[in-house]
Amino acid sequence: MAKDRTAALNALPWRGPTEDRPALPIPPAKMPVRLAGTWRKRWRYVGAFGEQVMLCAASVRIGPLGQTFWAVLDRRSGELIENTKQLLPAQRGEVWTERAGGEIWRLGVSGERLRTRIDADEATAKLSFAETGVWAESVCPNGDGAYVWTRKRPSTIDLDLDLGERGRVRETLRGIEDESAGYHPRRTEWSWSAGVGTAADGRKLAWNLVAGVNDPEAGSERAIWIEGVDEPREPGQVSFDGLEAIRFADGSRLGFEADAERSAEQSRLVVRYSYRQPFGRFSGSLDGIELAEGIGVMEHQDAVW
Repeated sequence: MAKDRTAALNALPWRGPTEDRPALPIPPAKMPVRLAGTWRKRWRYVGAFGEQVMLCAASVRIGPLGQTFWAVLDRRSGELIENTKQLLPAQRGEVWTERAGGEIWRLGVSGERLRTRIDADEATAKLSFAETGVWAESVCPNGDGAYVWTRKRPSTIDLDLDLGERGRVRETLRGIEDESAGYHPRRTEWSWSAGVGTAADGRKLAWNLVAGVNDPEAGSERAIWIEGVDEPREPGQVSFDGLEAIRFADGSRLGFEADAERSAEQSRLVVRYSYRQPFGRFSGSLDGIELAEGIGVMEHQDAVW
């Protein structure tokens, strides 16, 4: 069995969607809680971006521990409302995803009519996924005898958000779904961006870009979705100029201007991390495609987990 795993690891990276998936435990299959001396990390993150609000919502598990977090940028007032809740193993927290009938969603399964929910004192929300794009799926080696699985896709999201005294928002947003599970190195530092926009020629665009994790030259999680193109395009490796811009191999530059920022530092048992994740606006060129407009997030995170 160890020889089979070694052979499967040596065949990585892998990028889907294709039928020849790696011979490794990856979602929706059950994955060991520990492998190669590190904890399994799992999460589902949704970023949704519109004229009235931009928001994110996630449920994260690292070994036996977990957290949920959400943040809403009210673009009408400029106010950022957010909360993070630490979880024990059996707790659901303030963010979860379910099918239309209420069945809890599992990472990696197929299906439609999904809803991500936020249920907190400051906000309640239902994000219904009306239209979804093609998953960009990858499995990459972690460099220490294990691997990381992830998949991303763009979605159209019907939002019903209740902010109490701040008012109610019903809006159709565009966004990105991110599902990940694997054995990231004990120390992982990365920069990441997800966003949606419109090209100068009118085509709708979405992107997922990263440096520092799942980022080999080919077979990475990097993806650009272009209206009218069936499969997501994998750009070459990118570099981040802090949280101000992303540079592509062809020399093009995607600039970013922040409107509000989530940030935190924490040390908790087996986990220490610091992150910055601003919401904002993009301009410039997306791997050679000129943007007319773009909105989304940038992120830098340094984790010992």
